Amino acid sequence: MADDTIPPVLVDWFAARGWAVRPHQLAMLAAARAGRHALLTAPTGAGKTLAGFLPTLVELVEQTNGKPGNGSGLHTLYISPLKALAVDVQRNLLTPVEEMGLPITIETRSGDTPASRKARQRVKPPQILLTTPESLNLLLSQPESFALFAGLRRVVIDEVHAFATGKRGDLLSLSLARLQKIAPEMQRVALSATVAEPDDFRAWLAPYGDIETVTHVLGAEGAPADLSIMLPETPEGDPVRVPWSGHAGAYAIPQVMQQIRSNRMTLIFCNTRFLAELTFQKLWEINDDTLAIGLHHGSLSKEARRKVENAMASGRMRALVCTASLDLGVDWGDIDCVIQMGAPKGSSRLLQRIGRANHRLDVSSKALLVPGNRFEYLEAQAALDAVNEGRRDGEPFRAGGLDVLAQHVMSCACAAPFQEEALLDEVQSALPYSALTREQFERVLQFTRDGGYALKAYDKFKRLRRDAKGVWSLTHPKFAAQHRLNAGIIVDAAMMTVRFKNGRNLGKVEEGFAAMLSVGDTFFFAGLSLELIKMDSSDVIVRAAKKAAMIPSYMGARLPLTTHLSDRVRGFLTDRAGWARFPDDVREWLEMQDHRSVMPEPGQLLVETFPHKQLHYMVAYSFEGWNAHQSLGMLLTRRMEDRGLKPIGFVANDYALACYSVEPVTDPAPLFSADILEDEFFDWVEGSHLLKRAFREVAVISGLVERQHPGKRKTGKQVTFSTDLIFDVLRKYEPDHLLMQAAWADARARMTDVGRLGDLLDRAAESIIHVDLERVSPLGVPVLVMIGREHVAQGATDDALLIEAESLISEAMKLD
Repeated sequence: MADDTIPPVLVDWFAARGWAVRPHQLAMLAAARAGRHALLTAPTGAGKTLAGFLPTLVELVEQTNGKPGNGSGLHTLYISPLKALAVDVQRNLLTPVEEMGLPITIETRSGDTPASRKARQRVKPPQILLTTPESLNLLLSQPESFALFAGLRRVVIDEVHAFATGKRGDLLSLSLARLQKIAPEMQRVALSATVAEPDDFRAWLAPYGDIETVTHVLGAEGAPADLSIMLPETPEGDPVRVPWSGHAGAYAIPQVMQQIRSNRMTLIFCNTRFLAELTFQKLWEINDDTLAIGLHHGSLSKEARRKVENAMASGRMRALVCTASLDLGVDWGDIDCVIQMGAPKGSSRLLQRIGRANHRLDVSSKALLVPGNRFEYLEAQAALDAVNEGRRDGEPFRAGGLDVLAQHVMSCACAAPFQEEALLDEVQSALPYSALTREQFERVLQFTRDGGYALKAYDKFKRLRRDAKGVWSLTHPKFAAQHRLNAGIIVDAAMMTVRFKNGRNLGKVEEGFAAMLSVGDTFFFAGLSLELIKMDSSDVIVRAAKKAAMIPSYMGARLPLTTHLSDRVRGFLTDRAGWARFPDDVREWLEMQDHRSVMPEPGQLLVETFPHKQLHYMVAYSFEGWNAHQSLGMLLTRRMEDRGLKPIGFVANDYALACYSVEPVTDPAPLFSADILEDEFFDWVEGSHLLKRAFREVAVISGLVERQHPGKRKTGKQVTFSTDLIFDVLRKYEPDHLLMQAAWADARARMTDVGRLGDLLDRAAESIIHVDLERVSPLGVPVLVMIGREHVAQGATDDALLIEAESLISEAMKLD
């Protein structure tokens, strides 16, 4: 397509910068002019955001004809998974608009937006509104939404891979379905750099899942990444020694500091908030030049996060330690090095993080991986190979959550009365709910109406009514206010605010961590050593301290190891010719395992048994990730107890699971039989906190339990108390309640990773290999040294772990 399809003011702006419109940007414009939806997959730095907005800019230039007021009304919605990304896009979009002198209005809307601006936006919106899935759904709950969105021309969904497969994606798909009914000509656009299966995302994006209505635009490949693995520095002539255990990569802190000094700006990614705080602390301990090193993660206060974001954008930082809070496309072009502390857990995630360096298509992104231990070295190598081969991974799509649907139904009722048949058709046009049956939909409506059979006697749950014509409406306006105050998909663990006595807010820690503290205790948070002064129901009051401090840990903070990477690591174990490229000590570790035990082929499950210090150990090398291994450990030890083996406990990492007991396991095959996912699994989930935890989340998302009332937010304990009471009532009187089923679905799929467990047990049934040894094997050392240390700060105990591991290592690496 020729550039004459673009208004001269845009062509001149490109030319003034020495740029040319890229083919994929023109292709997006062509798709828009053909009235088609579009999915753009292009590498970081390829101008995806501009490509998504180019049709909008062209149309608004043509509509306004350079005059303010022409073409007024909301034209384009931009949906971002992160508030920070929306703010960054606004900043980067305003620059060209202002430089071209275009009379186009651009604003953001999120939970941080002042109430007065939100109210004004509903009646006098900007032409381009940048928001999040949750804020969009709240807008759709307003009566003004029909007039507000009537002229909507386009929705641009950025970083679609980040949330389409989860509950936030369910909510957004329902919002898109509603927008399409309000504005039938609306075009849907999605952008991503790391989509593994484009057709799956085309189907998710399309109304009624019709992928033929979605054009897939593929951007040109950029410069290959400059990617390498950072290994421990040793005195000249000494061999490299990759640690046997640990996850912090503490050995590499001096080398990371060296990278910070030699680069203009370095971004240091950590997989958990705990590790980010630890890495930040360790860097400052050796920051003799007092270089500007910042910290960014989701538990810090909004003010703290905005401060470092602005400092990075203006080039005032030399390094930033962060978590997944900055995974996505925040555009800081001056970053010239990205460091990944610990294994990346997925090739797409690594590629996303690498793309933060340079953020330009024609310049290689420099990135370093810092493995914490030998298994993590293999995982880092697997991720490096996958990125170099252009292989992606991602989460699979699944049926939409009924708790999310219940929330959306309530949003629709808050906007206006709805007709049952019309809403069912609308909901089924969203791919996650395309297989929703009429019976399921009616159950959702009944639940939203009065809470269900066991709760219908309580007035607080009677939110909707249905007339004789099948029209549903609110029973009282107060339920609309209540819904808007509590709607949302992200249900955090119970949190408490950390603040100084003067009121300055530092961020949030989990209630479970705060409950362990006593007055005078110190902890490290927000880059500061803090001493507890006092605590009330919602606040942790602190002052600065100089004493050594512990670091808060967070529930559910582990990133899952993708199936793709675990398959690659399995493949390394039997690719003996490929071991030559590994460091000598890693190669020797694998060779000794091969000599003393067995290397499992892909598809096989190796189970080793051996005695150690008056106990008997069983180690399964299943490579299914920590979450699945934790679940399997609970089930196996229950089964071992039933069989009189007297289990003591278990420990797991992403690669292996070790159970230890008083009596030896002589035949592991019966322990791994698939029926463990029937009786034992049901009894375990029913008797553990898992189901209650899952119920708490679905009860909050569905609107059954409120997190806040006007002027007052419930504490996490209050929310938990409320949901636990309702859970007990439903389990006794209505065990097949909609939310009980939703909680079970979450407990199975998300909290226990039962799908991967099932695959593991199927593999065990066909190809389990049992090797009975006289002592621990080389592969067993990294998981065994974790026993007794599972909940201890890794960074603080790396040396102790290595000392304790010496006898294990000596045993494992000794020739028979």
